[in-house]
Amino acid sequence: MAIGLVVVLLAAVAALVAVRWWPDGLGGEGMDEPAFTLQLLHAGDMDGAVGALENVENFSAILDGFRKQFPDNTLVLSSGDNFVPGPRFYAAGDRANDAVLGVSGNGRGDIAFLNAMGLQESALGNHELDRGTGAFASAIGAESGDRGTYLGAAFPYLSSNLGFANDENLQPLVVEDAQEAPLAAGSLAGSVIIAVGGERIGVVGVTTPHLTTLTGVGGISVAPADSADMDELASIVQGAVDQVVGKGVNKVILLAHMQRLALEEELAARLADVDIVVGGGSNTLLADQNDRLRTGDEAADTYPIRLESASGEPLLLVNTDGDYRYLGRLVVGFDARGVVIPESVDAATSGAYATDEQAVEALGARPIAEVSRIADSLRGVLRSRDGNVVGKSSVYLAGRRQDVRTQETNLGNLTADAFLWLARQVDPGVAVALKNGGGIRDQIGIAVQPPGTTDPADVKFLPPPANPSAGKPEGGVSQFDIEGALRFNNGLVIVPLTAQQLREIVEHAIGFDGVGQATAGRFPQIGGMRFSFDPAAPPGERIRSLAIVDDSGAVVDVVVKAGSLAGDPGREIKMVTMNFLANGGDGYPFPLPAPGRVDLAGEAGQINAPTPDFPDTNGNGVIDEAALADQSLAGFAEPGTEQDALAEYLAHFFAEIPFDVAETPALEDQRVQNLGISGKRDTVLESPAGG
Repeated sequence: MAIGLVVVLLAAVAALVAVRWWPDGLGGEGMDEPAFTLQLLHAGDMDGAVGALENVENFSAILDGFRKQFPDNTLVLSSGDNFVPGPRFYAAGDRANDAVLGVSGNGRGDIAFLNAMGLQESALGNHELDRGTGAFASAIGAESGDRGTYLGAAFPYLSSNLGFANDENLQPLVVEDAQEAPLAAGSLAGSVIIAVGGERIGVVGVTTPHLTTLTGVGGISVAPADSADMDELASIVQGAVDQVVGKGVNKVILLAHMQRLALEEELAARLADVDIVVGGGSNTLLADQNDRLRTGDEAADTYPIRLESASGEPLLLVNTDGDYRYLGRLVVGFDARGVVIPESVDAATSGAYATDEQAVEALGARPIAEVSRIADSLRGVLRSRDGNVVGKSSVYLAGRRQDVRTQETNLGNLTADAFLWLARQVDPGVAVALKNGGGIRDQIGIAVQPPGTTDPADVKFLPPPANPSAGKPEGGVSQFDIEGALRFNNGLVIVPLTAQQLREIVEHAIGFDGVGQATAGRFPQIGGMRFSFDPAAPPGERIRSLAIVDDSGAVVDVVVKAGSLAGDPGREIKMVTMNFLANGGDGYPFPLPAPGRVDLAGEAGQINAPTPDFPDTNGNGVIDEAALADQSLAGFAEPGTEQDALAEYLAHFFAEIPFDVAETPALEDQRVQNLGISGKRDTVLESPAGG
C-alpha cells in the first residue's frame, strides 16, 4: 500500500513537471504549450559611419525572411542609436535623394531604411541627438511641400525618463504615453501599446541618464538628476510600466539604451512586470552555442541572458552588436497570464544572426527592394563626395560645438591657417585670420564611446575613417568632410583694420558671459595671431596680451601688452574673415563700410551677400574668380569661399604627408589662452611659442 502511494506521488510530480507548473505561481513554466508565441526581431547601435550601409541590405533580407515564418506574431524593435552624424547621415541631405525620400534631409535615409523594414518602435539613443534636437526633429518628422512629401518615422521613439515638452523642436512631436499603436509619424512618448497576433504588448523606452554628457540635449529634461541613482531611474521606469499594465496589458518589453549591459541588468532586477529587456548603446554581442559569428567576433554572454524580476518572475535580456552586423531573434512563449517562459526559447531558432551573404543564402531571402533603392541612392552621393579626397589627417580634427565655441581647436587653427594662406595669394600683406567657432558645424574624424562605458573620459577621438565603397582611405579628408564641417561656406573677405579695431574685434569675440564654458557662436578660431584673456574681467577689458606672429610663431607685432594697447593705435593690420562676420554677423564690430575691403569669392561665392555699402563690382576690390584659379587642386567649391580655402590648403600641403597636429586641452592652447584656467600661464609675447 505504501509502495503504491509512492508510485502515485511520483507520477503526480512527474505530471506537474511535464506541464511546467510551479507552486509559487511564477507562471513562466505554467503550461506545456505557451498560450502565445512571439517572434521578437531586434537591433540597435546602427551608428557606424559606413559599415551600416554595407550591411543593411543583407540585414533587411534576413529580417524579412524570418518575419515571413511568423507573419502574424512578429515584433520589430530597435534599442536606439539608429544613426550618427557622418557620411551617410549627410548624404541623405543631397537633393539627389528626393526620388527615394520624397524630400531629402540629413538622417532621413536611416529613418527610411527602418520604415522600409517595418520597424515598429525604437528607444531614443544618444547619437540621434548629436546634431541637436532640431536635426533630430527634421529626421523623424513628416514634411510636405513643393519638392514632395517625406513621411517621417513611421514608428515612435520611446523614452520614459526624458521630458521633451520644453524643447521647441521636439514639443510638437510629443504624444500621450501608453497609447495604442500606430501613432502619428515621428511621435515621441514614454511607452506605447501594440497588438501582435491578437495580443496587446506594452513597449517602454528608457535612455541613459548620462545623456547630457554624451550629446546635445537642447531643452530635453533628463531624469534622474543624479545619473548614478539607479533606484530613482527604476522608479521612473516602473511608473511607465505600471501605466501600460493598468490598461490591461500583461506582456511588457523594455527598450533600454543604457550604454552598458551591466546597467541594464541592474535596472531589470529592480523592475516588476517586465518580461524582456532589449539592451542598447553598448554594442554587446550576446549569442548562444548555435550561432555562427562573424570572423573575429566573440560573444560576451549567452543569448538570452536569464534574469529574475523584482517580483521574482523570469525576465530575459537580449542585445546584439551594431551597424546592422547582426539581427537579434528571440522566439519565446508566454503563459496564459502573460509571463515569459524561458524554457520555450530554442537555441536552434533564437540567437544572433550574422547578416552576411552566407546567412542570406542559407535562408533563401532577398533584400527588401526599397532598402536597396535607398542604399543605392546614398552610395551614389557618397561615391561622388566622400570619394573626392583632398588631403590627409592622422589625427581627429575637433569641430564639436562644445569644443569650437569654448577653446582653440586644431580644426579651428587649420581652417584659419587655410583662410590666411588663400588670402595671401591675393594680398601677401594679410596678417591675421578670424573664423567664428559657430561656423564650424562638425568634426572631421569620429568620437567613439567604447562599448560598456558611459564615462566621457573613455571616449576615443579618431581620425577620419575609411570608406571603402567610395575609395576613401583611412585618414582621408574628403569633399564630404569639408562640406559638413564648413556647411555655411561663406565667402572670404580681406578687411584692413587699425590696431585699435583689431583689439575691439577680439574683445568682442570673447566678451560674452561664461566665455570658455558657454557655447556662444562668436567664440574665435584664429590664425596669424595669438592672445590671452581674463574671463573674470569686464567685457571689453579682458585681453591681456595680443601679438601678431609669423609662420614660425615668432612675434612680429605686439598689439596689446599688460591689458593696454601698444604702439600706434592707427597702424594697419589686414585680416581675412568671412563676409558674414565682416557684415556684422554675430555682432562683430567690423567697420561699415570698410575702405579697401576685398571680397575673395566674387559674386558666385557670396553666400551671405554684401550689404548695399559693398556693391559687387571689381571697382570695390571684388576678386575675379580667375585670380584664384591657378591655385585650384580640389575644385569642388566656389573659389574664395571657406570650403575652397580649406580644401585647397589641404591639397597643397597635406596630400601626401598627413596633418598631424593633435587636439590639446585648453590648458595647453597657444593661440587662444584662457587665463581663467588653473595653472595657465600667459606666453603670448614669448617668441617663438609654436603655432
